[in-house]
Amino acid sequence: MNKAQLVDLVLKNKNAGFESKAAAERAFDAVVDAIKDGVQKDKKVQVIGFGTFSVRERGARNGRNPQTGAAMKIKAYKTVGFKVGKEFKDAINGKKR
Repeated sequence: MNKAQLVDLVLKNKNAGFESKAAAERAFDAVVDAIKDGVQKDKKVQVIGFGTFSVRERGARNGRNPQTGAAMKIKAYKTVGFKVGKEFKDAINGKKR
């Protein structure tokens, strides 16, 4: 599923109350931007029932260039991880509360 399909689902949700696709897309973009800002600022964004976005540190390591096979060093870096919430995980596995 891509962004356009997600926006369409938001638009079709009667509880959301959006009257136009543009309004639904602005709301979707606002939520994504808020998650990005929250992770940058607080290093963690938790949405109860959905999951937690957090900053994770990857250590430096040795790797190989896939084209040449030559050894290379990969620098340490930060990335964003997602841990799914229990309610969401249960919904995926067909469990009801």
